[in-house]
Amino acid sequence: MQQLPAVDWTFAAMAGRSLVPPGPELDPAEITAVVAELRDAAARAEEHAAAVTLLERPAPADVLVVDRATWIRSICESSRAMLEGVGAIETGSALDGARAKALGAQAGGVFAVLAQRILGQFDPFVAAPRLLLVAPNVVAVERELHAVPADFRLWVCLHEETHRFQFGEAPWLRSHLLGLFGELIAGEELQFGWPRAGRPASVRDLIANPAQREAFDQVTAVMSLMEGHADIMMDRVGTAVVPSYASIRQAFDLRRDAQGWGAWVRRLLGLDLKREQYRDGAEFCRQVIDAVGVPTLNRAFSAPGLLPTLAEIHDPQLWLHRI
Repeated sequence: MQQLPAVDWTFAAMAGRSLVPPGPELDPAEITAVVAELRDAAARAEEHAAAVTLLERPAPADVLVVDRATWIRSICESSRAMLEGVGAIETGSALDGARAKALGAQAGGVFAVLAQRILGQFDPFVAAPRLLLVAPNVVAVERELHAVPADFRLWVCLHEETHRFQFGEAPWLRSHLLGLFGELIAGEELQFGWPRAGRPASVRDLIANPAQREAFDQVTAVMSLMEGHADIMMDRVGTAVVPSYASIRQAFDLRRDAQGWGAWVRRLLGLDLKREQYRDGAEFCRQVIDAVGVPTLNRAFSAPGLLPTLAEIHDPQLWLHRI
């Protein structure tokens, strides 16, 4: 298996935390209220997610309401855990240490940007899985969208709780994803190159090795299913639970698709790919549910071989015929 350069994740966390702005200013009473309301929303979202997904058990997880700096520290811990499984080189010489700190600084800079966008995240890769809710970002976005705070906070939690149910239904999913990630970076060093003809349509077109492109496609397919499934399920809860759901969804989608400098940053960091995963995965889930219902869609979480391929994500009938 390919050995990866060591990254000084402690330095990455320090760098990221030094770069990220704290977010909206809240007084102590407001902070206490936001934390309590997000914890309550997460607890209520679990019941609603169970009702719409028809999945029986969420993965065990601690629910943590965090600030941006704490999210950066958490994502560094998660990244360390993920890369330990695919053969990272330990730091040895002084030169190795300097290189590890340089890579850590780069990672910290990227995480400082992401920390201003992430609303919530289910993290199954650490020893004690956790559901993180980034309070400053939830407050900032709900203000930006002029959303009803109670509705928006529950809506966000519904998405993340759905991820808990996915991993609870498919306890093999964590190791499967780590295996795919290992395949992506196994063998030759992951290399990028400009395609011979035309402009690249996606990050995939820049990956030079065919085997690694195949692994990238498999990762994309799994993430598309998971993100699209969570998006569809949070919408299936609907106005009976989230009264202002329709206006939240419309405003949030417009924000996702916004152009300008933010769009350039999204492309640079690969966040445009995540937007495609939401869109393509949601359309896959929507078509399967319309054709055969939620229980049949849930078969995708029964075994690795029942996960849709990337071709099937784009043509759900292929998946339905196969299963």
